[in-house]
Amino acid sequence: MKNENYEISVLLVEDDLDILEQMEFFLKRITKNIYSAKNGLEGLDLFSANNIDLIITDVDMPKMNGIKMIEEIREKDSTVPIILVTGLKNLEVLTKAIDLNVSKFLQKPMNLRDLHNKIEEVSKVKKLERELELNNILLEQYKHVVDESEIVSKTDKDGIITYVNEPFCEISGFKEEELIGFSHNIVKHPDTPREVFADIWKTIKSDKKSWKGIIKNKKKDGGYYWVRATITPILDNAGNIIEFIAVRTDITEEIKIQEYFEDELNITNKQFESALNLSKEYERAINESNILSRTDTNGIITHVNDKFLQVSGYSKEELIGVKHSIVKHPDTPIEVFQDLWDTITKGKTWNGVIKNKNKHKHSYWVNITIVPIKDENGNIIEYMSIRHDLTEIFKLHKEIEDTQKEIVYKMGEIGETRSKETGNHVKRVAEYSRILAIEYGLNNDEVGLIFTASPMHDIGKVGIADNILKKPGKLTSEEWEIMKTHSEIGYNILRNSKRPVLKAAAIISYEHHEKWDGSGYPRGLKEEEIHIYGRITAIADVFDALGSNRYYKKAWKDEDIFKFMEEQKGKHFDPKLIDIFFNNIDKFKKIRDQFQDE
Repeated sequence: MKNENYEISVLLVEDDLDILEQMEFFLKRITKNIYSAKNGLEGLDLFSANNIDLIITDVDMPKMNGIKMIEEIREKDSTVPIILVTGLKNLEVLTKAIDLNVSKFLQKPMNLRDLHNKIEEVSKVKKLERELELNNILLEQYKHVVDESEIVSKTDKDGIITYVNEPFCEISGFKEEELIGFSHNIVKHPDTPREVFADIWKTIKSDKKSWKGIIKNKKKDGGYYWVRATITPILDNAGNIIEFIAVRTDITEEIKIQEYFEDELNITNKQFESALNLSKEYERAINESNILSRTDTNGIITHVNDKFLQVSGYSKEELIGVKHSIVKHPDTPIEVFQDLWDTITKGKTWNGVIKNKNKHKHSYWVNITIVPIKDENGNIIEYMSIRHDLTEIFKLHKEIEDTQKEIVYKMGEIGETRSKETGNHVKRVAEYSRILAIEYGLNNDEVGLIFTASPMHDIGKVGIADNILKKPGKLTSEEWEIMKTHSEIGYNILRNSKRPVLKAAAIISYEHHEKWDGSGYPRGLKEEEIHIYGRITAIADVFDALGSNRYYKKAWKDEDIFKFMEEQKGKHFDPKLIDIFFNNIDKFKKIRDQFQDE
């Protein structure tokens, strides 16, 4: 049986056809490829045309003898192993063969065990050479992965920069020639305490250990950037420091987000303050978020590190041999993965943010860089993925959104409770508005805006006097004119805000009492002159108001409400939105039942 260790190519040169046939029969059992020649000239041609690992040759042959062929081969390749098989005992031939670096001499008749042992020896050497070559190729590819996804520099033992990669130059703004030969003081930021650098040098130079931490650096133009750095001393066999290698990850955006949350969104609310406190914790999560995996060319996972196991919740046995779809979240559009595969299968690096799910169905977010690893021929042999966990940032963002939404509801309830309407009214209006916005075809951002802003449609009622707002009977014409001003009051309260949600709420407050036929207030707008937010909220507000008990009226029956809504199609309401309303009436009823007044 063929031994996989003997997967080598052999050139057999022998003019005796019987011996040649016997040798071929023997070699076919233990080698990969056999190339046979009947003289040195044929052997030389076969050697030139093929990748030969071992030559077995006779000496005395026609056209070109074995010694002459070896001389020609040695001019091209000085290392290929050669076994010389001869029946001659010619000292001159043997001396010449030794000069030509012949590996072994076999006497005819040949000892096949000796030949077998020599082939085994050559096979092991070739296997080691190939493994070394592959390791060197993979090492270069892994270095390329780091260069693609990280900021790398090297310094000599005195801290003078000897190497920087392109990402270092890009983020710092310096050219390579402006960095080589200088210390890292060139990017040192004055905000970074001196004690940090003292700790770095003690760790990497005195203790000869790796230092890890977060540093603020200065750009050439005076700007700044933040990095998470790992600085490692490189030692010789005697334990002496040769140089230092620093690998950094750009975390400037994460730090800016943290600063934005702390400085720009300072809303006085206990729940929101709690969310801000979480921002102080996300840095710890980021420090532990380097997540690594490798897959084959079909996307099958071949390696994961401990960070991957921690964030995904799976064991190594559950991940190796399966695809990354095991952590794929249904919220991530299929187009993202199509773009990802289109990019990496072309040999290019892909970067983006992806939402995943762990073993327990919980969501997590990662910033991912995927780099194709190639062999010496440029063929992709695997993919390496480097991820950074962004989950805490997304959770904090969600916390902020939820807090803003709660504040908006509270503001909306202010107007409603003054007129003795329940807080559930604004919740129902928000839910109705979302249905209409989705079915109308608004994008996700606008759907989110109208859902969050619509509860403030009557915020202007805070400016209406109680004797009018809470009057149990019918208002006089003068009182009604005052009541109608709540639309403009709400608009004026909100219109100067820079927040998209409050801007949308200003529009809704101003226009939700306008009518499709132009008979509404405060400006008598008609049809599509009325903003879509106003047209949607108008239907949501009227539908809920008609079906709710108020101190000046009883709730209408459903058949009366639906009849009125149909009659007002093209008069009070946008005809298209009324069609959407009736096509989704079961959803509206479900929401009404869910948020009933107490």
